[in-house]
Formats: sequence, C-alpha cells, structure tokens
Amino acid sequence: MRLLLATIVGSMAGLPAGAGTLVVLNKGEATASVIEAASGRVALTLPTGEGPHEAATSPDGRRVLVTNYGKRGAPGGSLTVLDLAAGKVAATIELGANTRPHGVQWLADGRRAVVTAEGEKALLVVDVDAGQVLSRIATGQEIAHMVAVTSDGSRAFVANIGSGNVTAIDLAAQRVLGHVATGKGAEGVDVTPDGREVWVTNREAETVSVVDAASLEVKATLSAPSFPIRVRITPDGTRALVSCARSNDLAVFDVAARREVQRISMKLSAKDTEGRLFGDQFGQSSVPIGVVVQPDGKQAYVAHSGADVVSVLDLETGSIVSALTPGREPDGMSWSPLAPPATPER
Repeated sequence: MRLLLATIVGSMAGLPAGAGTLVVLNKGEATASVIEAASGRVALTLPTGEGPHEAATSPDGRRVLVTNYGKRGAPGGSLTVLDLAAGKVAATIELGANTRPHGVQWLADGRRAVVTAEGEKALLVVDVDAGQVLSRIATGQEIAHMVAVTSDGSRAFVANIGSGNVTAIDLAAQRVLGHVATGKGAEGVDVTPDGREVWVTNREAETVSVVDAASLEVKATLSAPSFPIRVRITPDGTRALVSCARSNDLAVFDVAARREVQRISMKLSAKDTEGRLFGDQFGQSSVPIGVVVQPDGKQAYVAHSGADVVSVLDLETGSIVSALTPGREPDGMSWSPLAPPATPER
C-alpha cells in the first residue's frame, strides 16, 4: 500500500479518542513536540538539548526524560526533564564525563531511571528528582545503545551495536551478569511483559534474536529484512513490532510462534537528506525508526526520521489510518495518559 505524503498528512480520521499525549523528539531541531492524541495537533513544542534521541515517560505519566545525544563531532552529556502536566521544561541534568546518553527507561519508583552512556560504555542509574548520577555500571561493550528493563525492575538489558550483543545487568547488585551474542548491529531491545524473553533487533545481520531472560540463552533467531532497527512488544505480549529502516515497513511477529505474520508498508516520500543521521544511506526511504504502542494495544506510532512524519497505525486492521507532523527528523517517542495542559506555564 503506497500512501502519498500529502494525502495522509491532510487526513486525521482514525486518531484515538480521549485523553493522551504523544511526545516526539525532533533530532534535527533539538525540540520535543507534545501532541494531543485525540486531535493529532501539536499542543506545544519544548526545547531539549542537542540531538535528542530517546524519551521515556515516568510511571505517573507526568514527566518525560529525554537523552541529549549531541551532534556529530560534539557529544552530548545531559538529560532534559519535561513536565507534561505543566507543559514546560522542568530541569536539565548534567551527566559529567558520561557522554552520548541514548537509551532510557524509568524504574518503578518513579524517581530513578537507567540511561545508556555510549561514550563510557556503561549504564547509568540516575536520580531524576535529585538531578544526579547515582552509579555507573560498566559494560565494556561498543556503542551501548538501547536499554530495556523487566517489569519487576530486577534486570536491565543493553543492546550494543558495535559488539553485536546484549548485556544483562542485575540492577539490585549493580553488576553485569553476562553478554549474549545476538548478531551484527544489535540495536533495538525490548522485554516481554511477563519478563521471560528479550527481543533484540540486529540491524546489520537483518535478524531478530529471542533471548531467555533468565538463562541468557538465544532461543531463536528470526529473519527480519531490511535493517531492523527497533522492536516493541505489544502490552498483551502477543506481538513484536519491528521497524525496518531500509524497506519502509513494520514487521509484525507472533511472539508465541516466533514468526513474522505481517508486513505493514509505510512508503512515504523522503525529504532532504542533508544533516540527517543516516543521510542518503537508504536512498528514498523515509527511515522508520521509533515505535510506540498505546496501552490498549490497538494503535501504534512509527516515527519516520527521513520524512518528518509519524504514522498512526491501526494494529487490528494492519493499516495506516493517519499521520502526525512534528518537527525535523523525529525518532524517539513516548506516551502519557495525561492530556496536554490547556495553558502551558511560562
């Protein structure tokens, strides 16, 4: 199904009803678009640090933590805390020598978060309320990129692009349990809701690895062309959504059966490639990367870094129902059940 960019941008039919906010990070302009889900409108745009890459919403839905990765040749080293309830930037947390922060997940206490620091080959534990790094757990692996945490908060899994593996970390003991080889370019990572499996996308190997979270054994390796870059497990644990940056589509896997069951085509027109992360590496691909699923599992959002568009997908029909237009080079996203403030604070 080929969709013309002008058509889907002009259509808002099918957007979810009710309260809810999607936060989209715009790498190319150092901002975050706060989008009202019910209408699809950008309610406000907030500043971040340079090169905002990933975002995570606190358990109470009030705050979004943003990793400021920086630009080529100028590593970032800070986090931006967005207050969604007030509609403002609440704080900036400086990470000191811990450069290139990328993956981020809140812990269940709503005070701490874990953040990957590529520049230091480490996972940081950050006290967001105090605005300081509590500890640094060295992984020793190349390009520690994305991180996922089990629902009970006991373990974290860090995908390492350069090492082609995933690092398992005991968060209570703050120690590395082991490194699991998955495939070249291991980047995306997510944990099933029951905490039993870790799914890893290996972008260069063009595979998805299914890892047993307890034994750290690779249970299956699934084919996933082309350039699988992110994976998101649906809230009910039945499906894994994998964005494929080169082929402009979303691969849907049956988690229990461990097989691809659907491909959702998202062939948007790419914009200029100058200054964008992947440049012209994928030709005219719109470069779908970030994936977020609504809590009810009915709809998903996919950020097209090369087209400045976020596709809205109906997961029940497997079709694109509309599109959102945030800022330049959208990538990382997060969802909050809160509605955007009617009048943001100044």
